[in-house]
Amino acid sequence: MSVSMLKMYVSFAGMILLLLAIGLILLSRYKLKGFLAGIVSFLAYISFILGALIILYIVFSGPTG
Repeated sequence: MSVSMLKMYVSFAGMILLLLAIGLILLSRYKLKGFLAGIVSFLAYISFILGALIILYIVFSGPTG
């Protein structure tokens, strides 16, 4: 597998983590209450940070040939 294809799949994982963060934040704010909402919100923020770091790495690592 080439480096370009690997970067594409890694960026897809980053985008999926960002979408998961959106869904989990909406779930924790509007559907859940109490301790469970806190846990889901924590997981959402962790997935947001991970997804953002992955996307930043892909963007700033430059083009591949």
